[in-house]
Amino acid sequence: MTTKTTKTKSSLQEEQLPVSVPQEEDTVTFKRSHFYSVLVVLAFAVGILVGYIAWGFTTVPASSLPPVVIAASPVPTVIPTPVIYDIPTEGYPSLGPADAPITIVEFSDYQCPYCARWHEQTYKALMDAYPGKIRFVYRNYPLPFHQNALLSAQAALCAGDQNSYWQYHDKLFVEKGLMNDQAGTVLGADAYIKFAGDLSLDTKTFEECLTSEKYKQFVADDANSTANLPPENGEPAVGGTPTFFINGRRLVGAVPLSYFQQIIDPELAR
Repeated sequence: MTTKTTKTKSSLQEEQLPVSVPQEEDTVTFKRSHFYSVLVVLAFAVGILVGYIAWGFTTVPASSLPPVVIAASPVPTVIPTPVIYDIPTEGYPSLGPADAPITIVEFSDYQCPYCARWHEQTYKALMDAYPGKIRFVYRNYPLPFHQNALLSAQAALCAGDQNSYWQYHDKLFVEKGLMNDQAGTVLGADAYIKFAGDLSLDTKTFEECLTSEKYKQFVADDANSTANLPPENGEPAVGGTPTFFINGRRLVGAVPLSYFQQIIDPELAR
């Protein structure tokens, strides 16, 4: 018995192969899967190129780089040239040889506590350290807020009329407690006349000099003359007391002997 074979529709579809259309010889046919593969490769290559452009120039982390040190340009050190002052000395009270190699001019105030301290601690030691080599000149710079400075300066000059200027000069510093007490006491002529009596001066002559204000203008002119001196390093030549000029070199304050020696010794060695 012959068996009749029946093929289903699906079987027929599987057996029917697609008819290939003849292609031209110079045409390349790609399968879809090949096309996608090429796209993936191109995309990968483009990604690498973009990454290199974006990050290729900073591949080393900034934190791992050594710090950049920019050396500052050296600032030249300018040592200002000290001012050598020409301080007039003629006509003012002086002590020591006229031809001494060292001239020290002090601008001072008899009520100034720093002037009194310097007089006590340094003045005698300075003169003893250079016997016969210093001419010491005292000039007046009474500060306006010292109530006893102006009259005491006049009193010392009145004592000078009796050749006792330096004795009276020392006496005023000895009496610093009266000159500059905490109560701000204003000393009248009687106090200065008493000081003159303590030094055995002719008190009547002294009183006439003091009450006539013989030296009031002289003291004022002495202080005002400092305004004509050039400043040094932006500071007035005399801005306070005591201020010293050692052969014209300025030194300010109640400084010890060693400060004077630093100026005097090189001057003597010249």
